[in-house]
Amino acid sequence: MRKRVVLSWSSGKDSAWALEALRADPQVELLGLVCTVTEAFDRVAMHGVRRALLEEQARAAGLALRLVALPYPCPNERYEAAMRSFAAEAVRDGATHLAFGDLFLEDVRRYREALLAGSGLEPLFPLWGRGTRALAEQMTAAGLRAWITCVDPRQAPREWAGRLFDAAFVAAVPPQVDPCGERGEFHTFAFAGPMFRAPIAARPGEIVERDGFVFADLLPL
Repeated sequence: MRKRVVLSWSSGKDSAWALEALRADPQVELLGLVCTVTEAFDRVAMHGVRRALLEEQARAAGLALRLVALPYPCPNERYEAAMRSFAAEAVRDGATHLAFGDLFLEDVRRYREALLAGSGLEPLFPLWGRGTRALAEQMTAAGLRAWITCVDPRQAPREWAGRLFDAAFVAAVPPQVDPCGERGEFHTFAFAGPMFRAPIAARPGEIVERDGFVFADLLPL
């Protein structure tokens, strides 16, 4: 049975590579992307990416983009209500699955499965279980490039904010840090790769610290 899939999109490299994996699956029909945006900042939740750059990504990917607005701060029940509302609309539009770029965190997977239970959307994890160092090397070898937009300084060097995620960066990631940042060590904005028609022009700007995280503000060019 053909899967009609919406991809949960964070703007980061794992979402971008999940898009590439879904496109390689002949049983998948991609309907579009969905991304949560913090209303107060008009930016991607957690990644801190401006909505204008998010929209550039969607255009470069050739896919429709649906935004789910969240308050700041966002209690968990508000997030869950917003996602359930989106799921109901997606089902009405003919979607059968919601895909995620998660890699190995079992508690995150269980949470997503519970959230979608009874919604009419089946969760899909196209990258699940892949070794993260090999995966990061595969991404960069294929031409995926990303800016590091957010760092958790309790887990990774704050100086990584604004750095380029490429083969040299992956090779230098120390053993205590996951090369894909799967435990929240860092977050990214993917700007080039085989999933895009053309690169998204942006550069890192001001580095700020907020809520215990270090953010690099990406500026559209």
